Amino acid sequence: MLSNVAAVVLDGVNPFELGVICEVFGTDRSDDGLPVYDFAVASAEGPTLSSRAGFSMRLEHGLERLESADLIAVPAAADYETRAFPPELLDALRRGVDRGARVLSVCSGVFVLAAAGLLDGRRCAVHWHHADELARAYPRLTVEPDVLYVDEDPVITSAGTAAGIDACLHIVRKEQGPQVANKIARRMVVPPHRDGGQAQYIERPLPVSSCDTVGEVLVWMQEHLDEEVTVEQLADLAHMSPRTFARRFQQETGTTPYRWILRQRVLLAQRLLEATDETVDAIAGRTGFGNAAALRHQFVRAVGTTPNAYRRTFRGPEAAPGPEAAADAGTDAA
Repeated sequence: MLSNVAAVVLDGVNPFELGVICEVFGTDRSDDGLPVYDFAVASAEGPTLSSRAGFSMRLEHGLERLESADLIAVPAAADYETRAFPPELLDALRRGVDRGARVLSVCSGVFVLAAAGLLDGRRCAVHWHHADELARAYPRLTVEPDVLYVDEDPVITSAGTAAGIDACLHIVRKEQGPQVANKIARRMVVPPHRDGGQAQYIERPLPVSSCDTVGEVLVWMQEHLDEEVTVEQLADLAHMSPRTFARRFQQETGTTPYRWILRQRVLLAQRLLEATDETVDAIAGRTGFGNAAALRHQFVRAVGTTPNAYRRTFRGPEAAPGPEAAADAGTDAA
């Protein structure tokens, strides 16, 4: 049973990510009948550290505090992507896993776990901004670039900022059940559960082709997202046979023409949902999906939420849902 939790910090720690861990595990909620954790913050670099926000903190505990922890949490800090970590910290994390403790990273804290070798052969989550860097620096792990958190017990990794809340509540739910996790979430005034596989809200720009072979075709496709096109049509534009065009397209973009145009249609739908009051039906027409049902289906697969839910996230609950709200609500329930 989870009872002893330690957060370990280095100089330049991010206050919010540390605060998430402190809020979930370090707050006494016994008045609500909730468990009280034996919680402490430990320093890996001496008793006085600075935060990324410019204030300093004095910590009572060093790395010895990790030896008794059931869960060791590593929040984000400045320059984790490039800095070297104290060997004694990495050793302490490895010892923790060896004796049966769990380790959790929030945002760029994943770089510490990777440096300790705890992610070798495992999947992990990280803020989308750091996904490519992490994959390049540690090729033995598998980055899941657009999920909220990944549970590869005993190693749990989460994406940026608020995804750390989701991962912490997931651990509570796993150890002490949904009733405890839901009560803590209610006290924190946050959603009680967001699945780890839910997509991060990532802005994906158009991929830049390194060659000119299909470059003009990509521009044409982007300008005609509302039209039905075939590989044969695109091959004609590129003055190639369909087979040669499909092969070149895969080589230069890393995907197929169908998947490329599908992703660009979803991206356009995201921009229209964020910036306009157009109905989902109208957006479906402008993005080449044809109807709201087809748009909803592909949007949920790509983004992890429905078009109307996405619009409410970015524009607030007052955003007009339009006549397709009932069908969208059915998709939400499903």
